[in-house]
Amino acid sequence: MGFLIRVLVNIVGLGLAPRIFPGALGLEDGRILLGAAFLLAVANVTLRPVLLLIALPLNLLTLGLATLGVNTLLLYLVVWSMGIPHGGVVALFAVSLFLSLLGVLLAAVMGA
Repeated sequence: MGFLIRVLVNIVGLGLAPRIFPGALGLEDGRILLGAAFLLAVANVTLRPVLLLIALPLNLLTLGLATLGVNTLLLYLVVWSMGIPHGGVVALFAVSLFLSLLGVLLAAVMGA
């Protein structure tokens, strides 16, 4: 059930991101949006724990801010692998921050 919720949060977040951050992501097609959301959820489940473990010393020094860099890297890998046009690393950082905040907000609302 957790994976499905991650996919749904990614769908909502990636669907709203081009409207909130114009030029950040070129997600006009619904099929590409669904594919990117699914691939981002898979990357979060498989790659994110390994990358967070590697970044643990930096994460301790920055009091958790390095996690935003890991999230941005995962979003960049998904966007790059699917060939989605984007507005650069700063724009992807903003979208990654938005997705993180949306996930925290929805987790608080759902009580998880």
